[in-house]
Amino acid sequence: MSLAELGKELSQAIRQGALAQYVHMPADNLVIRPPHISPVEAAGITLVAETAYEGLIDIGKLEAGQTVLINGGSSAVGAYAIQIAKAKGAKVVATASGKNEAFVRKMGADEFIDYTTTPLHEYLAANPPTPKFHIILDAVALTDISLYANSPAYLAPNGIFISTGPMPKNLSIPELWKIVTTVYTGYLKPGWLGGVKRRYKIFLLIHKKERLDDIRKMLAEGLITPPVDSVYDFDDALKAYDRLMSSRATGKVVVKVDPTLT
Repeated sequence: MSLAELGKELSQAIRQGALAQYVHMPADNLVIRPPHISPVEAAGITLVAETAYEGLIDIGKLEAGQTVLINGGSSAVGAYAIQIAKAKGAKVVATASGKNEAFVRKMGADEFIDYTTTPLHEYLAANPPTPKFHIILDAVALTDISLYANSPAYLAPNGIFISTGPMPKNLSIPELWKIVTTVYTGYLKPGWLGGVKRRYKIFLLIHKKERLDDIRKMLAEGLITPPVDSVYDFDDALKAYDRLMSSRATGKVVVKVDPTLT
């Protein structure tokens, strides 16, 4: 890839978040952003959009007409998951706290569940969808195994529970034990010992050029809108991290290294 090509305004796909003026990466990790997408919007697309895409399309094998549950619809991954699922012709049920219902519905969710009113697995067991979900995508890296452990009540027999986690809140013994319990229940506990008879998958993003190309195509066609929660100048980067760590952001938190960009 020539220096002239590198000079173009590009959307970037990198494995880890960073604050830098320049990043060296393979050309396959780059696509030219659609003209109507601003540099600030583009900065927050690739990692979360590819994560949502890999979970739903590559792992979940999502098909038009299926029904999916996005747990954490107001998170960055969740917001893209809603939009990608809708773009592929699926029905989407999404969860979030009540204050974020408008945002989740704006992303395209057909139905909304406020997880703060009743434990989610209890609500779904009492109100199972018809047909049952084909895919449950946990976009908030739950360490509580309850949503999966009770999933036969609302996840189709050939369905799959897909998680971006589990992600412990800290390194305390109770939190680490939750990880052990989750992995054991999801992967190791056999059905004859009371194991859950539904597929379970934890994944980490592995970049694919063709996936990024399809995301760009959906952006260009207006099927995906990049949700930006907030934008901070570089001098306020610590405030950006505070916002990110608050778990209250809806969409991406962006830090502008170049103050001239919008």
